[in-house]
Amino acid sequence: MKSSIFQNSKNVFLDTVNAKDYIQLDRVSTIYQSLKDSVKKPLKMILLYGKPGTGKSMFLTKIYHDLSTLQMVHLYNTPILDESEFFKTLAQDLLNVKYKGELNFTQFMKIMNESFIDEIPLVLLDEAQLYSPALMEKIRLLSDTRKVKFVIALHKTEKEDLIAKEHFQTRIWESIELENASSAELKIYIQKKLMKANCFDAANMFQNKSVNLIHKITKGNYRDTNKLLYSLFDIYTWYEENNPVKINKSLVSHKIIEMSAIHTGLINA
Repeated sequence: MKSSIFQNSKNVFLDTVNAKDYIQLDRVSTIYQSLKDSVKKPLKMILLYGKPGTGKSMFLTKIYHDLSTLQMVHLYNTPILDESEFFKTLAQDLLNVKYKGELNFTQFMKIMNESFIDEIPLVLLDEAQLYSPALMEKIRLLSDTRKVKFVIALHKTEKEDLIAKEHFQTRIWESIELENASSAELKIYIQKKLMKANCFDAANMFQNKSVNLIHKITKGNYRDTNKLLYSLFDIYTWYEENNPVKINKSLVSHKIIEMSAIHTGLINA
């Protein structure tokens, strides 16, 4: 195995969100299909929630990629926290109205009511836990008009869960929770990502024992797994280029997994 393949394998696990990087797992694909089915129904709002690193941003990016040629859909992967800027962006994207100066909710609703939209636009809001409660309430009121449909993705927290808020419980037809991968799912995830990049030798390095250790460290979290494996292949690349000692290229070393985990801060030295 040449060092360039180690480098290619490392790049597979860059911390980026791209619909082309979506990996089909049976459980994940079932959840994604339920999200697509929910989007087609006359719903006001759909909630997508889970701990950081469970794939919420990937789901929104893929649904945007899959639907953008079929209907009006807008993805806001970076929250617009200023209310005026939020509604000015909506006015531009949904109504093709460029508004100068401040635009409050009342003014936006007036523009909305005076405009004709031949299809209900779909708005995908990522990192929605960063929006203020006041702005979320206005988004809820906007969804009540049935002129805009929202898919809202947010982190699941222990202290406060948006689902528990009464005014959202009565308006969300569908709430979908994403979870970490099992050890078996994580093995498929790792191997499929590598094989999509034609890194077949690297994919074969991950057997049950090494994947079980990775799962123990990352708890099956996709983001943490990506970070760990990026660091792991970085270490392999360095060894290949700088260390005269030959390394086992057929199996992933537990020592290198632990070194990678320490380097990424997933475990303490």
